[in-house]
Amino acid sequence: MSGTTVIRTEGLTKQFGRMTVVDGLDLEVHEGDLFGFLGPNGSGKTTTVRMLLGLVFATAGRVELLGREMPAHASAVLPHVGALVEGPGFYPDRSGRRNLALIDAAGPAGPTGPAGPTGPAGRRGSRKDRRDRIEEALERVGLAAVGRRPVKGYSTGMRQRLGLAGALLRRPRLLVLDEPTNGLDPQGIREVRTLLVELAQAGTTVFVSSHLLAEVEAFCDRAAIVHRGRLVAQDRVESLLAPTGTMWVETPDVEMATAVVSGLDGPSVEGEDRPDGLRIWLDGMPPEELNARFVGSGVRVRELVRERLSLEEVFIRLTGETTRVDR
Repeated sequence: MSGTTVIRTEGLTKQFGRMTVVDGLDLEVHEGDLFGFLGPNGSGKTTTVRMLLGLVFATAGRVELLGREMPAHASAVLPHVGALVEGPGFYPDRSGRRNLALIDAAGPAGPTGPAGPTGPAGRRGSRKDRRDRIEEALERVGLAAVGRRPVKGYSTGMRQRLGLAGALLRRPRLLVLDEPTNGLDPQGIREVRTLLVELAQAGTTVFVSSHLLAEVEAFCDRAAIVHRGRLVAQDRVESLLAPTGTMWVETPDVEMATAVVSGLDGPSVEGEDRPDGLRIWLDGMPPEELNARFVGSGVRVRELVRERLSLEEVFIRLTGETTRVDR
């Protein structure tokens, strides 16, 4: 990763009447990131995405995409950005391939817009180039075999895949996806996850907005968590999920283990007693030293696991609330 900033927001705010939907958001996404923009439904994620792309004007603050201010430079920036926002819309009586051809012909700034990645201003490459890009996009999202079928015969998941194919048409530098796994079955979610990882490894910056914290946790390398329009955390995922300082020790000798811990300077037993083991606050003691103390005292240790939080648990600790939102 070069460290180049691909998305930057400073004090980004959006109000609808008296309601503040996005409140002073400061984001920084670097080139090559697979970045998760996470939070429950209703936390301002989609509004933020729409402001990033110039589809909604901010009430206050600023947005930069690919080093250019938005929306002032949208015509120069958007040809290098692929996006899927709030579910794709298609002509239902036309095939998947034909819908992609129409998306490609229009382009992010219209058919006579500025230069895109496939040719100079007003040109979208040769007919063969367009055909090849459409076939490549359909293949990547697993729709090559049904590309001639009218979209009205597609399932929700297939339409979502076709929307993702449309976002990939111009081989973008930046891919912005709002809830890209909506409507997909578990296998489809795994396939999309694999595709996004491959794109990031090939140099595409991927920005994924999602309420599925546990799902995104599995493949994003950096993340921001928002709650009620405000940023509550932004860091590498491995840092957000760093060890908590607590360790679970499974042992049949709970009383002996408790006595060992009681005699140590710093560590302490956390929570209620359990017959199968105990949770210990290490207070800086290395796990291997604790294990050596147990073994030396005759405590039989079956398992010793350093505990980490999930993104769901990180969110709850930061906000005091569940991520569940009633619809």
